[in-house]
Amino acid sequence: MKESKDIIRLFEDVIIQIATPYSTGTGFFMSEWNLIVTNEHVVRGNRAIVVAGRTFEKQMVDVIFLDARHDVAFLKAPQKHSMPDISMADGSELQEGDRVIAVGHPFDLKFTATQGIVSSLTQQENDIYYVQHDAALNPGNSGGPLIDTLGRVVGINTFIIQNGNSIGFSLPSRYIIACHATFSEGKGKPGVRCTSCQKVTFEPHTAASKTCENCGAELVLISQIPEYVPKGVSETVESVIQKLGFQIALTRKGPNAWVLKKRSATVYLSYYERNGMLLSDCVLCMLPEGDIAPMYRFLLEQNHELKGMWFSMQGQDVLFSVSLFDQYIEEEALYSLMDRFLECADKYDEILVNQFQAKRRQE
Repeated sequence: MKESKDIIRLFEDVIIQIATPYSTGTGFFMSEWNLIVTNEHVVRGNRAIVVAGRTFEKQMVDVIFLDARHDVAFLKAPQKHSMPDISMADGSELQEGDRVIAVGHPFDLKFTATQGIVSSLTQQENDIYYVQHDAALNPGNSGGPLIDTLGRVVGINTFIIQNGNSIGFSLPSRYIIACHATFSEGKGKPGVRCTSCQKVTFEPHTAASKTCENCGAELVLISQIPEYVPKGVSETVESVIQKLGFQIALTRKGPNAWVLKKRSATVYLSYYERNGMLLSDCVLCMLPEGDIAPMYRFLLEQNHELKGMWFSMQGQDVLFSVSLFDQYIEEEALYSLMDRFLECADKYDEILVNQFQAKRRQE
């Protein structure tokens, strides 16, 4: 048995944040397979997705295996990484009452770990047995590993009971191992499992129709998944992001959400369709430990002069924000506003640190 802190430390470097235009989630890297493992529902509707980790730069990777029945997906390994080895057990030794750890990126947090015990090994859904446990799972945890006390992956965190009190379900690792064995038959070619007959179809597939060659059921190959096309306000926002010099795909952070980084500033841009508002926020530095009155005076003066942009406080954090209602969102005006906002965010971060001894935030 390993110490929990040692297990968590080991997995910090193999846990991967996943973002698509539709959702966010978690994955983990299996060095033995040279693949990222995650849930199918996390990457559904995408041929390529954004991944980020501690040992490599944020980048796009291809989706190469989809299995909607078992809710398993495999992604290509990121380039230029240094992720350590982890092992996967078949879960046969897991027993009810055993302690387990769930790790991932819930609610877009960088890395969290929760502990619990196995409640049941006999919970069944659509002829698939799941590990029920009480390690807390939240939105964003999907696709992360469930780990035993020896530091081995014994499952993939898949779903929770809505409004349940820490009732989580993980697909046992034996299913993931079986998925990889089937994927290996294609010798690295992208494949999709038919939810009807369970046969995996590998590309290239000669049939132009979106049907399984074995049973004729509907089957969309990865190459047939349409590219994401933004609409409405999102289309305008992404056009502006491109003009600002960013690679659009790498800025996407779920539905109508983007992250833009310029030197010391990280700007979160979100469009709230229900309210018809585009909001841009940047968490700058933290309040200084000494006299904060001079910095407060400076920020109030700047709020008056900036006209439309403003500073605010959230706990010890200094926030810099701007908002725009969608009826006023026009491409040239938005470009001018966001270009100025990015410059100001970076500039004021440095001013507050250098002139007022504010504390620089750690990423």
